[in-house]
Amino acid sequence: MADTLQVLAAAAADHGAHAAAEHGAAVHVEPSLLGLAPYQWVAVSMLVLILIAVFGAKVHKTIAGGLDRKIAAIREQLDEAKKLRAEAEALRAEYAAKIAGAEKDAAAMVERAKVEADQIVAKAEADTTDMIARREQMAKDKIAAAERAAVEELRAKVATTAAFAARSLIAEKHGQAEDRKLADEIIASM
Repeated sequence: MADTLQVLAAAAADHGAHAAAEHGAAVHVEPSLLGLAPYQWVAVSMLVLILIAVFGAKVHKTIAGGLDRKIAAIREQLDEAKKLRAEAEALRAEYAAKIAGAEKDAAAMVERAKVEADQIVAKAEADTTDMIARREQMAKDKIAAAERAAVEELRAKVATTAAFAARSLIAEKHGQAEDRKLADEIIASM
C-alpha cells in the first residue's frame, strides 16, 4: 500500500510539473490520495466516527462495561488490601503484646532465679556452718577418744609397770615366811 501511495504522489507531482512547464507559470499541486484531498479524508473519517458513535452504541457500552468491571475489580482489590492491612495491624499488635508479655515473664523469671539463688546460697551457708560444727564436734570427739585411749593406755602401762615394780619389790622384800603369813591373814579374813 505504501508503494501505491508513493506511485500516486509521484504521478501527481509529474502531472503538476508538466502542467507548469506547458503554461509557463508555477502551479501549486495539492497532495491527494485515491483522488481525495486531505480535507475530504478528514470529512470521511469524521463521518465514519459519527456513524460508529451512533450505530455502534454497543461499542461504548462494551468499553464502559469493561471499564466498570475493571473499576469493580480494583475496588475489590483495595477492599481486600484494607482487610489485609487491618489483619496485619492486628497481628502486629498481638505480637507486640506477646513480646511485652514475654519481657515481663523474662523479668519475673530473672527475679525468681535471683530469689532462688539467694535461698540456695543461704542454705549452702547454713549447711556449711552445720557441717563445720559437726566436723568440729567429730574432731573434738576423736581427740577426746584419743585422749581417753592414751590415758587408758598410759594407765595400763602404769599399772603394768606398777605391778611389775610391785612384784619386783615384793620379791625382793618378801620371802616365803611373809607369804605364808599374808596368805593366813587373807584366809582368816574370809
